Amino acid sequence: MVRRLVAGFVFMCSLMMLFNIGFAADNNAEWYWIASDAKYSKFYAPDKVRVTRTFGNTAVQITAWTKTNYSFAGAKETLDNYGLKDIRPNDLAYSVAEVEVNPQNRTIAYVSETFFDKNGGKLWEKEYDPIRPKEINSQEFDEDYYCFIVDTVFGVGENERRQASDRWLTTWQQVNSAKGLTYSMIDTTTMRLKDDNMIFWEWQEARDPSGKVTDISFMKKAVNIKEGTGKVIRILNWRPETEWKDITTQTDGMYHAIKPESNDDKTLKMLRDYKDNHEAWVKRYSLDNN
Repeated sequence: MVRRLVAGFVFMCSLMMLFNIGFAADNNAEWYWIASDAKYSKFYAPDKVRVTRTFGNTAVQITAWTKTNYSFAGAKETLDNYGLKDIRPNDLAYSVAEVEVNPQNRTIAYVSETFFDKNGGKLWEKEYDPIRPKEINSQEFDEDYYCFIVDTVFGVGENERRQASDRWLTTWQQVNSAKGLTYSMIDTTTMRLKDDNMIFWEWQEARDPSGKVTDISFMKKAVNIKEGTGKVIRILNWRPETEWKDITTQTDGMYHAIKPESNDDKTLKMLRDYKDNHEAWVKRYSLDNN
């Protein structure tokens, strides 16, 4: 118990140090804390969120500023990911980025980014050209930023849905021939209706009889809930021997009829039911009525 208390105290002190670094170095922005773990502390500036493009009365482009404070482990991971070998992890204290958000496609794009030391000195900066949007799902580091920025403009509950106990809905599960279990879940935070097409991310996981995960497919799908057809837009696969791989090229990208009584049919029925009971959510930010 004492060890846990001491460890907790040390961790909280570390977070406080990270927060102090951030607020002291940027006096021109009101940074709002979003989340922290052992590697990163995340902030954004609510007063700098701007709607920069609309379609009708609906925002389709939002600009904002984010901030990330780093522990040593977070700094090392970030510098390795960026391929920056000339900066020591001990020197990277925080970064500030300008981002563009498109709520209809659930994307965030980095416009510019700057790394700083603890005294506010610039270590590295970049203007991104071209800007490359990336879609936000449960596996993206930027999910926290996206949800807070969009909620600042629309206020319809991105953060609440992200943290909800029923965020993930199990659509089907089955025992396979080796007595293992395969099941599928859809992420309700990603569900959005475009015309009759429900777009969402689905997580399929297979486990052996001992409970060990043997295969994961993480897929972006589009299902026409009126016509009963569906397609895979993107698929990422994980296996112990290969880790994560993008295998989208193994799909044809075409709509196919969903077979009655199949697992996909169970998903289709759940999507129809979810749309009927949560129509405002799946049509949030929709441009269909503009």
